[in-house]
Amino acid sequence: MNFLIVGPGAMGCLFASRLCMAGYDVTLLDYNRKRAEKISRQGIMVEGVTGEYTVNVPVAVRETGFQPDYVLICVKAIKTREAGEEIAPWLPKKSIVATLQNGIGNIETLTEIFGKGRVVGGITSEGSTLLGWGRIRHAGRGPTIFGPEDSRRARLANLVSAFNKAGFKAESTVDVEGLIWGKLIINSGINALTAITRLKNGRLLDLEGARLVIKEAVREAAAVAKAKKIGLPYPDPFKRVLDVCRDTAGNTSSMLQDVLNKKVTEVDYINGAIVREGDALGIPTPTNRILTSMVQAIQEGYKD
Repeated sequence: MNFLIVGPGAMGCLFASRLCMAGYDVTLLDYNRKRAEKISRQGIMVEGVTGEYTVNVPVAVRETGFQPDYVLICVKAIKTREAGEEIAPWLPKKSIVATLQNGIGNIETLTEIFGKGRVVGGITSEGSTLLGWGRIRHAGRGPTIFGPEDSRRARLANLVSAFNKAGFKAESTVDVEGLIWGKLIINSGINALTAITRLKNGRLLDLEGARLVIKEAVREAAAVAKAKKIGLPYPDPFKRVLDVCRDTAGNTSSMLQDVLNKKVTEVDYINGAIVREGDALGIPTPTNRILTSMVQAIQEGYKD
């Protein structure tokens, strides 16, 4: 079974290293030639909850004739369309394209490019921190869930099996939309706030002001999900977000990692997405609007 991992960031390197160690043929795809050459030379260097190890994974910057059975899109949501359109002309028609990205809209974008029958979505609770080119810290463990279970059931089962063999706790589901919105709401309560305060997830629990912002951001997001008739995978969204903060207390959120590295964040696809969906439904989302604007202001300040 062959895997193409698009994007050598924290999650791309994590998936590539573990799948390669499990015996699968894996190639990373990068647009940055210097970075690709460095990772190819040094391998992917991992530390953290699964130990310390280095895995040699080939990294390409263009089509190499590699014939993947599965493609994992591991770029930021803002780059989803660009990445999909880049590989579409040479990707084999048999390849299944999977996204475990943050935010909403990724499945829809990839479906426009590849067609509904080839795209699967999902979520992962694995945590990974990028320490440098090809260097990551596996910061936390959690379930990885793909879906929907439909006519591609056999292909989906093989993907789940591969992830389990690679040491992840993977499964499949019928209702992938509910899971994606469930993760969106968690991210809406945590990520932007950590990016603004520059605090790790667990510190938010200690600050009354932070808890109040989380509560309002999550309440707005849950109201939008309810209006869209989306079933969430937990009964109490606010409690779930607090539990995630506690379970990932030492984690540096992906959005905070982006801010610290002066990179464009995914705020437009998380809190910003909630604002857009709320506007379309006539549901006020002032807290998510302010969080979005504040992170956008931080990004604009990179130029100074």
